Parts: sequence; C-alpha cells; structure tokens
Amino acid sequence: MEKRSALIVGATGLVGNELLQLLLESDEYEKVKVLVRTPISLDNPKLTQCLVNFDELNNYEDEFAVNDVFCCLGTTIKKAGSQEAFRKVDFEYPLQTAKLSAKQGAQQFLIVSAIGADPQSSIFYSRVKGEIEAALSQLQLPSLHIFRPSLILGKRNEFRFGEKVSAVLSPVFSPLFIGKLNQYKPIQARKIAEAMYRTAIRSRKGEHIYKWEQMTSL
Repeated sequence: MEKRSALIVGATGLVGNELLQLLLESDEYEKVKVLVRTPISLDNPKLTQCLVNFDELNNYEDEFAVNDVFCCLGTTIKKAGSQEAFRKVDFEYPLQTAKLSAKQGAQQFLIVSAIGADPQSSIFYSRVKGEIEAALSQLQLPSLHIFRPSLILGKRNEFRFGEKVSAVLSPVFSPLFIGKLNQYKPIQARKIAEAMYRTAIRSRKGEHIYKWEQMTSL
C-alpha cells in the first residue's frame, strides 16, 4: 500500500504538536512536513521542517503537494494584539493554506475551528471562525473536515488564566453538559489530534463537521 504524506500548519500549537507526534509514529505516513517560523527541537527521518514567512505563503506553494493538509492555526486576540492580527492568523492564513492545498492537488484539508462558529455572530471570535468555515466551503475542496472543539485542554507554553480556571472546574460541570449541550464539553488536545488523524486515514470525500461527540467517538 502506498504511504501517505502530510503537511501541518500550526505544528507548534497545542493540537498541532499532538498531531505531529501521531503522524510521525504512524505507519500510514512516510513523509510529514511542517511550516514553522522557527525550527522546532525534533529530529525524525520522516520530518521536514520548512521555515516560512506566513505573510508570503505563495512563495512556498510546492510544499503543499501532499496527500493531507492539517491546519491547526489559532490564536487569541490578547496574544495577537488586535482584532486585525487575530483575523490574519485565524482567517487569512488558513484560507491561503487551503487555496494552495487545492492548487497542488492535496486530497484532504482538515482544520481546527471552534464551537459556536457563525459568520453572523455578534462575537468577533465566533464570527471569524464562521467566516473561515464559509470561505473554505466555497472552495469546494474534494475533502474538507472541520473540527469544532469547545475549551481545549492541555499543557500550553503560555499561561491563560481563563482557560486554567475552566480546566479546574471542568470535571465538576462537564457531567451537566448532556444532550445537545455536550458539544460544549472541554476536550483534550490529544483527543482532537486523534480524531483528525483517524478521519484522515478514512479518506472520506465531501464536507464534514465534527463536534465533541464525533471527536470523542472516532
């Protein structure tokens, strides 16, 4: 059986780092590329690190000639510094990534979005997430997989007070999220990465959305 190749954009983030480990350990993939601003401290014969300027992604379009492209980009307005900077990371970069993936013939595009994504939302964060989902849908990619987690749990490099408090309280309140509310349950970054990996190797065509229930059952 022919081995697969993958590209991860956002491999240094919480989900992206977990996904990178999974792909490098997998027998399904023989080549894994990552687009990064600075080199990561990881040595693996499968791994190729591509140092890029994300404002000039068109200069690296050849790197998108892979089977599966995983987009794990994401930030916060506080970290980005402004709504404009946030939009660049969560909308402009992912959209350009998808366009280059399509141009180079990638078979699947998988992206981490967020629960509540809605292009009509009055909440800026949710609106941008909804706008990128809508823009990706319009590209008519052969295989588009959108993952909508709520609070993502895991060990981050930076401290986020709100997430820390929520993580402590989640074991108490998670049982209360039942039925349609289960989509708001916190989820471990590893679980999201596993769901993305398992979805990719299934090679389903069309557009699919995964919330808490789908991600935890894959």
